[in-house]
Amino acid sequence: QVQLVESGGDSVQTGRSLRHSCAVSGFPFSTYCMAWFRQSPENEREGVAVIDIEGKVTYADFVKDRFTISRDIANDTLDLQMNSLVPEDTAVYYCASTPRKSNPACSLGGLFQYWGQGTQVTVST
Repeated sequence: QVQLVESGGDSVQTGRSLRHSCAVSGFPFSTYCMAWFRQSPENEREGVAVIDIEGKVTYADFVKDRFTISRDIANDTLDLQMNSLVPEDTAVYYCASTPRKSNPACSLGGLFQYWGQGTQVTVST
């Protein structure tokens, strides 16, 4: 069974850091496009970062060098290191994956077939 299980959500103050993780199983992790998205009451779901099967990384502009996406193929985990958090980062964060063939460019604007359950990140002032 395909599973994406997230952990690492928390409530923190501005300027703190969090590491968000996604444990994946049931599909060839290293051959799938992997990404992080987020959604808040104020915004539609938006892409945060994506990593393709070669390890190429693309970030949304609002990350501003604060977030780092990484993939640990040995442990089948996808991570998002979030530093210098601000209230605007408050959202439910989702990991997502898709086979290369369904999103050949591995674009945040493309199709992602599998999704994690989402975890809440709250950043207070």
